[in-house]
Amino acid sequence: MFSLKQNSWFIRKVVIWRAVASIAWSVLLLPVTTAVFVLLSRFSLFYPIQWISDCTSLLTASSTIFSLVVLCGVVLITGFFNLEFYTLVPSIPCSRMALLGTVLHPRQCVHSLLYCTMGMLVMWCASVTIGGRYSTLGTPCRQSESGEVGTCLNEYHLFLLLAGAFMGYSHSFLGVVQNMYYVSFQPIQQYKYPRFKGCLPMVVKCSVIQALYSARNFAALYFFFGYVPKTWISSTLNLQIDSSLQPLDSLTGLLDFSLLYHLSIGGTFLYLTWYLTVLLFRIYVTEAYSFPVQSTFTEDAEQCLPKVLAEKNTSVMKFLALQDLALLSQHSLSRRLEVFGLSQPGGHPHNWNAISRECLSLLSELTQRLVAHQDAVASNGRVKSQSASSDTRSASSSSSVVSRKEDIAETPRLSVPLRTPGSVFKSSVGGVNSAFTPDVDSPFSSPAIRRLVGQQDPQSPCYGTGQSPHIMRRGPKLWSASTESQSNGSPPASPATVPSLTAASQKPSFLAQWLQNRREQVKSFLAKRVLIMYLFNKLPEASSQALFADCQAHIWALQGLSHLVAASFSEDQFGVVQTTLPSILSCLVVLLEAVDRHFKLPHASSKPVRTICSMGDSTYKTLRFALRAALKTAIYKITTTFGEHLNAVNISTEHRKRLQQFLEFKE
Repeated sequence: MFSLKQNSWFIRKVVIWRAVASIAWSVLLLPVTTAVFVLLSRFSLFYPIQWISDCTSLLTASSTIFSLVVLCGVVLITGFFNLEFYTLVPSIPCSRMALLGTVLHPRQCVHSLLYCTMGMLVMWCASVTIGGRYSTLGTPCRQSESGEVGTCLNEYHLFLLLAGAFMGYSHSFLGVVQNMYYVSFQPIQQYKYPRFKGCLPMVVKCSVIQALYSARNFAALYFFFGYVPKTWISSTLNLQIDSSLQPLDSLTGLLDFSLLYHLSIGGTFLYLTWYLTVLLFRIYVTEAYSFPVQSTFTEDAEQCLPKVLAEKNTSVMKFLALQDLALLSQHSLSRRLEVFGLSQPGGHPHNWNAISRECLSLLSELTQRLVAHQDAVASNGRVKSQSASSDTRSASSSSSVVSRKEDIAETPRLSVPLRTPGSVFKSSVGGVNSAFTPDVDSPFSSPAIRRLVGQQDPQSPCYGTGQSPHIMRRGPKLWSASTESQSNGSPPASPATVPSLTAASQKPSFLAQWLQNRREQVKSFLAKRVLIMYLFNKLPEASSQALFADCQAHIWALQGLSHLVAASFSEDQFGVVQTTLPSILSCLVVLLEAVDRHFKLPHASSKPVRTICSMGDSTYKTLRFALRAALKTAIYKITTTFGEHLNAVNISTEHRKRLQQFLEFKE
């Protein structure tokens, strides 16, 4: 209980305080962005002195100060959403239907409704700041029949409010489609101010582009459906419609340069306010944190690097610990000596054992995921026996592990349950979106695939998405009883016992069989419809991207292990790394073989298509290429450091041949 409370306090200190700091800076930047917006909204080319004086008086007006208070509340809510919805493992839907289900999820609907409300608040502040014909919703007008002065609906003000709601929904929608809440760590570490300064032009550019797109889409939407909200609001608020003015739901009303200009800069101000909050949150959360390698006090032991690396429930702290491991292995001699040091009393390498064990466990889990995905693609709907697959994995693992008693505890076992990116790391504040669930309810998924997926983790990525159309056309082949029994290691069943076993099995009822037949007929009917095929067809690269969604952690594990092993050649005075060197080399070679086989699958080696400027982070699409490069770099780092001394390491012949290619620079 004490360690759990201590860990929760540690998470609150590191994560929540960083989020609070990012929100504070977003609030401090509000006067600057508001001043720029005021200058652009009152821009006058021919009267510059009057323009500057009007802007100065407007910035000190009470309406502008009240608008700043409202905008501060909007920024606080936006920062809370960033803290609640952020994830280090992106949500990758396997089909368009899965993406549609994510967009229509009740939680996402509430999120979109709140952002529509905040968009209206921001555009209300913008319209009040602009003033003139945009200031209020009701405006005095003279009725043509009686000549009396009444209150009419100000359609310009209503136009900007509805545009703010539309832009708020667009921001919420793009947050799901473009994985805007995905927080990635930069490969090259920078301080906060240089990184913010370098990203600021990109944020401004994305705000302008997104505002122009949203203004165009909203103008087209208002042209067709603008009469509905205008009539409803005027009847609800008992406001008249001024017939002397040109309505904005017409072509001539929308061709107003001043209206489109103010709509564009208002949308740019809205998106810039939100995008700056997202950018500052990413910068603060991904800032490097230095963990102590070992502590002399017992109450601080849970904050040490080996303990945090072994944590399974806090993804942010685990990522920060792996990042710190990669940095200390390259740039900190004193901390590397602590890793190679021995505990006193006892003289045991606890630090190195814990760090290497956790890194090897991560790499082994990735190897398992790749092997399971390749087995699912190769099986083509045929269920392979569990014993055969386990025998294959055990044979590969036994050839890569040295038969030493002292290495047994340090060697990662490849028989642990399969874990996917959604289950390896759980967010400490906001939950990871479970979009890795395979689309087994699709009318095109075979029963064998559903049984195969049913034996795996519910959050595993859709393994069957990498199959080519030629492989998908082949029907599933049957496995004979003798083949299964031989793979299980048991003698084949005699012909006399087979009928008894089938008779003993429970026969399905007539109603269940009739329902199954009707279900298959419905599936075959829906499979012939083009729209259904479009929604349920698997996205080509979704499977490969989902497999490598959390590979930034594995890249840091590779960098940390390789640099520590290379540094041990001259810095390890006690030889603690030599005991686990065979296991490390075997694990790297086995992972390299699995990665090479994966890149031979369809759509695995295709480059992602470049998208337009957006705040959504798409670096997860190229993580598989970064992992392969980091893996080869790690092996080269070890082989070039040790050279021919690797011939004395006790590893299998196959792995020695593969390492020889690295020694000869043939990879």
